[in-house]
Amino acid sequence: MCSQILPALPQTSSSSLDLWREKNDWLVGQTRQLTGDSRPSLRRQQLAQDTLEGFRELLLTLQGLPAALPALPLELTVTCNYIILRASLAQGFTEDLIKDVQRGLERVMETQNQLEPKSQQGLQELWHSVLSASSLLPELLPTLHCLASLQAVLWMRTDCSGDLALLLQALSGSQTETSEDLLLLLKSWSPPAEKSDAPLILQDAQGLRDVLLTALACRQGLQELITGSLPRALNSLHEAASGLCPPSVLVQVYTALGTCLRKMGNPQRALLYLTAALKVGTTCALPLLEASRIYRQLGDTAAELESLELLVEALSATHGPKMLRLLIEVELLLPQPDPASPLHCGTQSQAKHLLASRCLQTGRAGDAAEHYLDLLAVLLGGGSEPRVSPPTCSPGPCVPELCLEAAAALIQAGRAPDALTVCGELLSRTSCLLPKMSLWENARKRTKGLPYCPLWVSATHLLQGQAWSQLKAQKEALSEFSQCLELLFRVLPEDKEQGAGSSCEQKCRPDVVLKQLQVAALLSRGLEWAASGQDTKALSDFFLSVQICPGNRDGSFYLLQTLKRLKRKNEATAFWREAQTRAPQEEATWSLPLYLETCLSWIHPPNCEALLEEFGTSLLESHDL
Repeated sequence: MCSQILPALPQTSSSSLDLWREKNDWLVGQTRQLTGDSRPSLRRQQLAQDTLEGFRELLLTLQGLPAALPALPLELTVTCNYIILRASLAQGFTEDLIKDVQRGLERVMETQNQLEPKSQQGLQELWHSVLSASSLLPELLPTLHCLASLQAVLWMRTDCSGDLALLLQALSGSQTETSEDLLLLLKSWSPPAEKSDAPLILQDAQGLRDVLLTALACRQGLQELITGSLPRALNSLHEAASGLCPPSVLVQVYTALGTCLRKMGNPQRALLYLTAALKVGTTCALPLLEASRIYRQLGDTAAELESLELLVEALSATHGPKMLRLLIEVELLLPQPDPASPLHCGTQSQAKHLLASRCLQTGRAGDAAEHYLDLLAVLLGGGSEPRVSPPTCSPGPCVPELCLEAAAALIQAGRAPDALTVCGELLSRTSCLLPKMSLWENARKRTKGLPYCPLWVSATHLLQGQAWSQLKAQKEALSEFSQCLELLFRVLPEDKEQGAGSSCEQKCRPDVVLKQLQVAALLSRGLEWAASGQDTKALSDFFLSVQICPGNRDGSFYLLQTLKRLKRKNEATAFWREAQTRAPQEEATWSLPLYLETCLSWIHPPNCEALLEEFGTSLLESHDL
């Protein structure tokens, strides 16, 4: 065990310093051996913790003595080693580490007899006092710069860019107070090299400075990419790629460069960077996701879907235990990408949903249906209760919407019985959440936590109606459409600013979704009436659909077609003329959930616009005659 009792002598004799230095060097050697150790990870972790305890005890021993210039280089070296190893093992930085840095600075000031009157100094002032002290030993400077680099790491990690800029100016001797370009300041800082006979240190100032430089370039590049400063992002990311990039970070940087070039309209160059990212070999998920976006932009659907299939495989692959990291590396200084970041690839289930939805959108209904069923088997068969209500900004739909999309894909693929099974499962999970009240205002209060449950249940009945219609079961189809409408006409639209239970990127508005569901159900039922020769009932549904959503082209087409079939030309002409005066609907600019878009596509008559023009021309000509 490396946490054996260490000598704590009252005086810093030469023999004591040599003994403590040997202990430090031995602990550094232990740490370096553990980095490439092939023993089981738990054993390595325990040995690393023992080594950390050894550094802690050695540091307490040195700090238990009065501060003295001869012992200070060793003490600061042990301080740096302790901070580096502790942060590496924790994969993060705590408040205690900042106090360790501050304690090291205070020990320097004690040797200058300047601590007492300035004991209330903050860290920034303390650094200024230490770096401006005239009697510092030259051999202390390399270790002091190493401690400063750890301070820079802590301030970068906590986004204290102002403090970081001032520290870098002091370290590089810059007199330009207005210089706040952190990359430029880091490049101009040249830490003094450690002497060959100095105590061993896990990472010297130069190595930490290189880590800082790469991490800062990467952070700036990603932030500029998100904010749309693409030329600047390109420069920053190139800087990061040329720096001290470990493989996992290099994959992120190359992928971000690909994203940047795609957004700048250069997809071919973007693909070159993604190919380079894949060759690095640590993880394929990020470049595959970005490749699918590029192929989608290029209109290469086959390549897009192949990329998504490979993405699902990459996210399902099991990885071995992570290598024990005992140094401060670039990854430690990078924030975790949030769901809005281009470097967030999500989970295997989210990738599977993306693949399924793109198959549905690109006319591959059979493949989409299989992918949705696989996904639902995982989400509904895991034993835990699936998520019913979506979070505020989840990167994808919740389980009820997945079921609705799956049902739509099954209907599109001609698998109506399977669609009915999925819808039945969804109703069994959501119908019980609908309040049994006569007044919907009170019902709305009871479903405040699940505001979209009435829409989900209504949409389920709509899709069931479509499935029965595909099976030529007209009675059942009419019943489902009527039940859907009964629910929908009792729903009060939610706040327009609220999402509609889908991904935030979809920008769905609940009042728009409600109207479009009502229109879809009315047109679907109207078409069933028309197919059975009940044109009067069909006309009523078509007329109501254009009242709910004036200017709806599909509703207008079916209304005019039915009026013409009933030989009610005057009404048809009047409706046509009135329709020409209406402005386009604002809702048309808002997206809809995928299941609803798919359902509306079934109702949409082919060549609708041309037929409407033809209707209008023939109506006006016959009216003039």
